[in-house]
Amino acid sequence: MSITISNPEGLADPVPYGYSHLARTPGGLVFVAGQWAADPDGHLIDGDFAAQVSRSFANLRIALAAEGLDFGSVVRLGTYIVDHNEEKLTVLGKQIAEIWGDRPPAQTLVGVAKLALPGMLFEVDAIAA
Repeated sequence: MSITISNPEGLADPVPYGYSHLARTPGGLVFVAGQWAADPDGHLIDGDFAAQVSRSFANLRIALAAEGLDFGSVVRLGTYIVDHNEEKLTVLGKQIAEIWGDRPPAQTLVGVAKLALPGMLFEVDAIAA
């Protein structure tokens, strides 16, 4: 059995940027690359930080579904916030609570100066089982 790499429909094509959305290991772990507030054509959506967080998690849902998984399968999140502050932490916390309630997965939050493309304010990656 080998590692399976895939790029599901409904998400922007990441290959021109040098990565794929999903990697499944023979042991069944699924690694989801950073999801951001992109539309299916790879354009950053209009909107503030909260809108970008919401769209990023919607894209994470699409990625997980392509592997037959859902948010309940996520064991770890990595979150990346441009110019992190308490207000943005509150927005993220509300989104996490809407999805996972009082049992969120393990998470590492990293405050960053900028992300891959201009205007990106948030990105989330995940490991699911």
